[in-house]
Amino acid sequence: MSGQRQARDIGFAAAETSMVLVTIDSPNLSLGPQWDDLVRRASSNVFMNPVALKAASETGFADLRMLLAWESGAANRRLVGVWAMQLRKLAPLWPTFLEALPYEYAFLSSPVIDPAFVDQVIPAFFAAVQGEASLPNVLSMRAFDTECPSYAATLRVLRTRGIEPVIHSQHARPFVTRESGVKRQGSTRKKLRQDWNRLAGLGTVEVVNDRSPQAVAEAFEQFLALEQRSWKGRRGTALLSNPADATFVRRLLAALAARGEASVALLKVNGQAIAAQVLMYGGSTAYTWKTAFDADFAKYSPGILLVDRMTEMLFAGLDIFAINSCSAETGFMAQLWAGRRGMADLLIDLGPTKSLQFRLEAARQLGYDRLRNLRHQWAGWRPGTPAKKLAPVANRA
Repeated sequence: MSGQRQARDIGFAAAETSMVLVTIDSPNLSLGPQWDDLVRRASSNVFMNPVALKAASETGFADLRMLLAWESGAANRRLVGVWAMQLRKLAPLWPTFLEALPYEYAFLSSPVIDPAFVDQVIPAFFAAVQGEASLPNVLSMRAFDTECPSYAATLRVLRTRGIEPVIHSQHARPFVTRESGVKRQGSTRKKLRQDWNRLAGLGTVEVVNDRSPQAVAEAFEQFLALEQRSWKGRRGTALLSNPADATFVRRLLAALAARGEASVALLKVNGQAIAAQVLMYGGSTAYTWKTAFDADFAKYSPGILLVDRMTEMLFAGLDIFAINSCSAETGFMAQLWAGRRGMADLLIDLGPTKSLQFRLEAARQLGYDRLRNLRHQWAGWRPGTPAKKLAPVANRA
């Protein structure tokens, strides 16, 4: 299928005078105005931004298919849904499946859908995938936002079609809104004040978050350098440790920054950056994508201080209503924010029966989750710790 190819159009009645039309395309389409219009109406997912998808495709970082839903019956065709998926094959003999986290370093798989059309778009998306012979019927949806309208609609559609999903993990993510979720009191707040005052004793302390493209590019290089000097660099998991990863993320940040949808906040002492927080913006939501700090200043908790100050700065403006941490509940942002957002990891087979592909991938994902939970349990274990005090295994349905 070529860049502007249309694999299949499938219409579903949304109202007596309108239809939903789904096309399957590459991420090379120019959808800026249509996307901007959609995100003003839909639940946010910055990782589905067409410019981010194009960066992943053009760098060869992910083999993507972009599902687009259009209100075709309207006078002017309007975009009402976007859902990007990558084709994944983990090993030469492993079956191919679709992954709704569109690329590595994406942290949300939920589609972006106009809530007025969600009950028409979700079945149209599934039908489009199932109707395209070149695509597998096995679909993995990790980090699906359970509080957005598309999650409930997805479960309704699957139930109607007699498809039982494997929900192999349900968890919560630190999440805060302008109205609630920030911890205003307590020991954490007291320690933050103490750390800031101690840091201020070293000299001039400031937080800079310049959103101009050139400033973002320069600040991102400072973030990459901080991360490379950290334990991630020593373990080989920093972004600069892999040339392909570095190429992609530089393109990704540049593409988003050109639209004013990315920035890198820096915590500086006497002009030196000691912590960096990469931010992405989708609609009225900010995403705290990646964090790095200088280990020489670790005793001042610079990463936590930066996120705390950035939370205040973002909510002081008019355009950001919520902040998604993109992190696990065990991360440091849980110390700052009491708010949580439900997440689920699902696996489905759209075919008439559960295929061998589905069974193999289900076994792999369930096994991976069990090993991860065991690792987390043992990481928190100390000699003499009663077994009942160990962290529980993630809930499964």
